[in-house]
Amino acid sequence: MDEDLRGTVLTIGQLAATAGVTVRTVRHYHHVGLLPEPERDASGYRRYRAQAAVDLIRIRTLADAGVPLARIDALLHAQPAEFAEAVSGIDAALQRKIDQLNENRRRIAELAGGERLVLPPEVVAILDRMRHLGVSERRVRLERDAWILMQALDPHVMPQRIREKNAGLDDPETTRLYLACDQSVDWDPHDPRLDQLIDDLDAWEIRHERDNDRAGYLKLVSSRISEASPAWQRIIEALAHRAEQRRPARHDN
Repeated sequence: MDEDLRGTVLTIGQLAATAGVTVRTVRHYHHVGLLPEPERDASGYRRYRAQAAVDLIRIRTLADAGVPLARIDALLHAQPAEFAEAVSGIDAALQRKIDQLNENRRRIAELAGGERLVLPPEVVAILDRMRHLGVSERRVRLERDAWILMQALDPHVMPQRIREKNAGLDDPETTRLYLACDQSVDWDPHDPRLDQLIDDLDAWEIRHERDNDRAGYLKLVSSRISEASPAWQRIIEALAHRAEQRRPARHDN
């Protein structure tokens, strides 16, 4: 009988291998009280009976199914009806998590065009239109940032700006200047081509007489654009200087 008994006891390593877990996992289950830890035998080793292997397999199966460790002990000792009810509740909780993860995946998928998460469809349509016209993705991202800032700092003007933007993209000259600015991003700030572009942009600004109610977010946008391109920084500074020079003349009139 002693020989049979010795044949049914396991070391912690053998127990772990039987259940398909690590020794560290077995010790963790001991620590949290899920699996009783046997006393050491005369040789100083802990020996596990076959029942410990059965209990460990059940614990591992429940844990792998997503059951929180804090609930496993109660399930191990539950009556069949209680067990079925508890499992049903756990399944419902898992389904809610699955639904939330699917929603997160849907939102993450929209990050391919990240503006869709924070901007209204009308603005997203403008950005897509710019892409279709051949505007670079870098310039589109800067445009997106400008709309995000406008929405945060001056939301009441959004409908008006959307109408103006679409009208501008309908205008061949505005579109030409957009594309020219886009192409100038990597030019040297002293490139003589910038002089003509600045003249064209200044003339466009004069024709379209912009008001000053957007000063707050325009400063932020200008700063963002300046960081992106020294050439664009020169354009912005030159246009601001010319606008400032014209301002007294308007007051005199």
